[in-house]
Amino acid sequence: MTRVYLEIGPKKVFACSLDWPGWCRIDKGEEPALDRLADYVPRYRVIAERAGLPFEPGEPEVVARVRGTSTTDFGVPYEVPGLDLEPLTAAEAERSVALMRAAWELFDEVAAGSPEDLRKGPRGGGRDRTKIVDHVTDAERAFARKAGVRHKPYKSVEDRDAMRAELAQVLSRPWEPPPSTGWPPRYALRRIVWHVADHLWEIEDRRQG
Repeated sequence: MTRVYLEIGPKKVFACSLDWPGWCRIDKGEEPALDRLADYVPRYRVIAERAGLPFEPGEPEVVARVRGTSTTDFGVPYEVPGLDLEPLTAAEAERSVALMRAAWELFDEVAAGSPEDLRKGPRGGGRDRTKIVDHVTDAERAFARKAGVRHKPYKSVEDRDAMRAELAQVLSRPWEPPPSTGWPPRYALRRIVWHVADHLWEIEDRRQG
């Protein structure tokens, strides 16, 4: 059994795992979102295996629903469910950070091995590789601030890696409510891993054909 919550926007629904950070998918309704989440089991397994974790999630069980907004419909799991305020043990935190590190590694590898020009959408839309990488990097620095980690704009890959190292250290700690930062750690980990994985999969899909 896999604990899942649904973030229900006016037009779209996110299905998000509570126990596997970043395993979140969106579609036009509850059942389609759950089906899409299941479709991504093989792709998320690559992240879990890189982290050294077996990933056999079983059937999803919806344990909570939260009201989303137009931001949900735009494609961002934005709302913080009440279950994210559960205490986070050191073991859980370290496991989730291992998944975050794995997502970073895979994103960097896939981006480095992909062409600059990626296949466009049906209307010619979509960023090329460098713009996707820059977007992920800039967003990550903004997300880190929500977890209490502040870094100036990067001037080098080493600057980015220093931010990632500090963020991983902070999010590896056990945590109990109430929140002392903008995002509780469970949500911060989910949002960060989701964003990296989402663009990892985008590059993989758009470099084909």
